[in-house]
Amino acid sequence: QKMNRNIVVIFVLLIFSISLLSCSQREKEIQKYRKIGTEIAQDTQKYLAANLMENMKSGGVEAAIPFCNTMANPLTSEMEVKYAAKIKRVSLKNRNTNNGASQHESEILNEYNDLLNSGKSLDPIVEIKANNEVQYYAPIIMQEKCLACHGSLDKEVTRETDSLIKSLYPNDKATGYKAGELRGIWSITIKK
Repeated sequence: QKMNRNIVVIFVLLIFSISLLSCSQREKEIQKYRKIGTEIAQDTQKYLAANLMENMKSGGVEAAIPFCNTMANPLTSEMEVKYAAKIKRVSLKNRNTNNGASQHESEILNEYNDLLNSGKSLDPIVEIKANNEVQYYAPIIMQEKCLACHGSLDKEVTRETDSLIKSLYPNDKATGYKAGELRGIWSITIKK
């Protein structure tokens, strides 16, 4: 009977060790894809911002809005090719109708909003999927310089800018923001 008990103890310890090893490997995988996702999001943001700022320098906000309307998606597509990933920026208050959040993305956005409102850090989220894909989410925080197009009417957003936005985005919901608020999230699908 003592021998049977020892076998059971050894078996339990073996299962526990395998479980710990599996958790450790999963955590390494999550860290790996968190790093990859962050690189993709940051590089895409820099690429979009550099192109946008170039247009703002040449023609102000009046040049930037049409540029975003026609070029944000093609520029993002270039980054998708570069990284072999699906890259989206989604929001609950989207400007472009293609940037609306799915139900799961809405849940992530609400989670980030709750964390932000309670003063907690907004770390990227990595979900390892069964279909050989990894889903990466990271917050997009409203910056002061973005308020000329995303702030409040007659405060940061002029009537002329508002009129131009409405002409290009008749279903726009992306105004009324303050700096530091959650603008949206990066939703990036990475192949394993």
